Amino acid sequence: MNAILQPGEIEAPKGDIPFIRLPERRDVFAQRARRFDELADGHALADYLRFMSKLARAQQVVLDGFPLVPLPTAEQLASSARYGLPPLDVQTWGRDWAWRAGLQEILALMEDELLVPRTVQAVENLVSAGATELEFTAEAVLAGAYSAVPPEALPFIAAALQVYWTYMAASLDGQAFARLEKPNLCPVCGSPPVASLVRIGGAEQGLRYLSCSLCSTQWHMVRIKCSNCKSTGDIGYYAQDGSNGAVKAEGCGSCNTYLKIMYMDKDAQVEPVADDLATLSLDLLMDDAGKARSGPNLFFHPGSV
Repeated sequence: MNAILQPGEIEAPKGDIPFIRLPERRDVFAQRARRFDELADGHALADYLRFMSKLARAQQVVLDGFPLVPLPTAEQLASSARYGLPPLDVQTWGRDWAWRAGLQEILALMEDELLVPRTVQAVENLVSAGATELEFTAEAVLAGAYSAVPPEALPFIAAALQVYWTYMAASLDGQAFARLEKPNLCPVCGSPPVASLVRIGGAEQGLRYLSCSLCSTQWHMVRIKCSNCKSTGDIGYYAQDGSNGAVKAEGCGSCNTYLKIMYMDKDAQVEPVADDLATLSLDLLMDDAGKARSGPNLFFHPGSV
């Protein structure tokens, strides 16, 4: 593990920087599934990563057939942009029942992939759960209150919520969003990022984008700056020994947190959710270093390790 700032990691000044990248509905989860499969080859967590690949494919199936749901009006979008608020705020947006229908479809698609008895029982509980119970569980996941969510149920609830919010985000116009007062939160839904991504190609070459843990939106944030407290001092970069440097942990000495940062110039196929889960050993190293994650991966239950 190292904490050395690499040459070229300081972002050069840009002209018109693309602020936001909304998810591509046609393949957002399919791309994630392919990445999970790639990462599974020879990995110590191969079975888990292949399970996550199948779950991502189920998400794409549900997203492809997702029904029309209420979206913010033009007036609501304008008001949110004016006041720097996320229009699909997880704390205030009234969830449509369609997310629960999507959950049941995901559970049905994953039925043949359930090999662990505890997971089978968790799925049976979700299938039989009423709307009130499911909404309570969703509230806990969105609030980061993972102790209230059974570890075996978390991936399925998270998957359904991601499909719902990704569908809404992909249905909107990227010009409708403004930077928030808290730049570390998603300008679409107000969720924290799962990781950040240094992109390649065109106007985005070398730019860092935070990637939403919920709706898959990416938004620009300058590099060498803590995504949690905005400090620009005492920033360190940590990597696992023997890695190709495509995934590092960006640690902040001011707030003592970290968020993983992924470099497409090292591996053009990096995917924030998949590569984050495939590098859980880096999280353990950061925990040993006394730094806490500043953003969640909705599929990772802190109590599971």
